[in-house]
Amino acid sequence: MVAANREMVVYCFDTLVSHYNSEEVPPPAFDGAQHPLFVTWKKVINGGEPRLRGCIGTLEARCLINGFKEYALTSALRDRRFPPIQARELPSLECTVSILTDYETANHYLDWEVGKHGIIIEFSDPDYSTRRSATYLPDVAAHEGWTKVEAIDSLMRKAGYNGTITESLRKRLKLTRYQSTLFSMHYSEYVSYVKTTRGAAPAIAGIKPGAH
Repeated sequence: MVAANREMVVYCFDTLVSHYNSEEVPPPAFDGAQHPLFVTWKKVINGGEPRLRGCIGTLEARCLINGFKEYALTSALRDRRFPPIQARELPSLECTVSILTDYETANHYLDWEVGKHGIIIEFSDPDYSTRRSATYLPDVAAHEGWTKVEAIDSLMRKAGYNGTITESLRKRLKLTRYQSTLFSMHYSEYVSYVKTTRGAAPAIAGIKPGAH
């Protein structure tokens, strides 16, 4: 099984830096296996708790090279919850890559473990007769300090449901659980990696070296 690793995060940073510089992305140092994946950007301000800045991925298996290249930019620039990440924010960014594994259909909406499983819910919206779905990665519920029910209710809102959440509606959810491997790296660690492996720190158009 392929696990998330440092080179995958480096490739996501490379992709974003190359976007700002209008350059080709350096070739990745990992193989192009097929897996579902997510890219998460967080912003660390004054050494505080990292705050979500963008997170988008795919629950379908994708070639990791093309997938990370696409979702590094999509999550940084096109997550509708946030304005696009600016080049000047790079020094405060932390990137996490997630590779999803072990998909299982749960027996009911509580048939999963906080901190171990990511969850995908699918359900019919009783008010609009539409199908809704959404996912939380495995670390979300634990990080937020949620119970399973709180996580489920929050995920129903994320899916776009605005009606009353009842126990009978929860029981009608189709829940798929999965696990993931992940790797995180702060921009400063990326700079050190690039210096060590390529002999020079990454240069970003319009940003002075050492501005952070």
